Order: sequence, then C-alpha cells, then structure tokens
Amino acid sequence: MTQASPLRSTSPVSYAVRLIDIVKSYTAGDQPIHAIDHLSLDIPQGQFTAVVGRSGSGKSTLLNLLAGIDTPSSGQVFIGETDLSRLDDDVLTRLRRDEIGMIYQFFNLLSTLTVRENVMLPALLGGRPELEAAPRADMLIEEVGMKQRQDARPHTLSGGEMQRTAIARALMQSPPLILADEPTGNLDSRTADQVLNLLRNMAENHGSTVILVTHSREAAATADRVIELLDGRVVSDELSG
Repeated sequence: MTQASPLRSTSPVSYAVRLIDIVKSYTAGDQPIHAIDHLSLDIPQGQFTAVVGRSGSGKSTLLNLLAGIDTPSSGQVFIGETDLSRLDDDVLTRLRRDEIGMIYQFFNLLSTLTVRENVMLPALLGGRPELEAAPRADMLIEEVGMKQRQDARPHTLSGGEMQRTAIARALMQSPPLILADEPTGNLDSRTADQVLNLLRNMAENHGSTVILVTHSREAAATADRVIELLDGRVVSDELSG
C-alpha cells in the first residue's frame, strides 16, 4: 500500500471531510441501535464546524468515525480524497499521528513529560529528531501562551493551561484536520473563550479544518457552521452570520 500522505493530496479537493450514507449500528439485546443513521455530510477545507446534540445523539460516534478509531456498519468516510475503509491499521495509525490533531475534554497529556515534551511528542513519535522538532514546538508554545510554563509538568497546570498545551500538541504536525471533543467541558467561561479563540485561529491562520463536538450552544456559536444531530441524523445545518 502506498505510504503517501492521505490528506495532503496534490489534487485540488473542495472538502476536507465527506460522509456518504453512513450507518453505525450496535446491538442491544435483540434490537439494533443506530448511533449514526444514514448520515451524509460534506465539510469544506478550512471550515470551523461545530457539531451539537444532546447525549446519545451520535456526536462522539461521529468523531470516532472521522478519526478512524471506529468503522461504519455501512457507507463511506472520506478524509480529503482518502476512503478510510481502504487503509490498513498501520496507515490509519500514521494518519491519526501525522494528519489529524485530536483535542480531548480531559487533555490526555503524559504526566511524566513537561509541557514542551508533550507538545513535541507527535513529531518524535513520527521519527523527527528533537533538534528539528524543537523550534516548531517552541513557536506553538509561545502562540498558545505557555512559554513561561514550558518546563512544568501537567499536575502543576490549571485546566486552561493543560488545554492550551493540548492544542499546541495537536498542531505540532501541522495537521489538515483538527477534531476537538468537548474541549471546553471542564473549563470556566473565561478560559473556555480563550480555547475557542485558539480553535478559530487554527482555521483562520493555520488553514486547518476544525470540527468541534460540544454540548454547549454558546461554544458552537463561535463556529462558521453549526450542525445539530438527533438520533444519529442531521436535524439542523446552519452557517453563522
């Protein structure tokens, strides 16, 4: 299988994400449950999209499908021009490491590493030497306002500081796609606003496509587009402004 970058095609594409008639089913007893129910969706490159919906609406399942962590029961998931179903496990792992930046509600920083080491980690896992990775890590750390804390370890950081570190880490490989799972869920309103501003900056200044999954209508309102899910289906899809 080719090892070319799945998301960085030289051919022009108008979308970063395309879902074609996706179904994701689970079995509860004898009854199938459709977490995603015949969902089709296109997201253009560089768009900041928020996905909202109450618990059980399919938001987390959708994010897992986009990340290649889960596979659909039927339908196709395209990231750029690449059908994820055609990738083997090794290529999917590389895609998640190098091409998709993941941001979580609970940060997922490694406790034994400093802020700077956590930010550099994706590049080091990808085989880049530290001397090559360090300048970009330092630039990102300064951009998210963590320069004074770059040698601190996660247990000494506030929630906002941990999330800013996680955002810098997500940008380390210059990924075309950022998936953010409830990134403001554990933050106070002021810190949440700072994190949302950083997410918008990813789309506007870094050129990444950002997909924010959130239960917060206030957080979603900062996005270019708001998609609402209910029972695994799109019930509302609106552009802001």
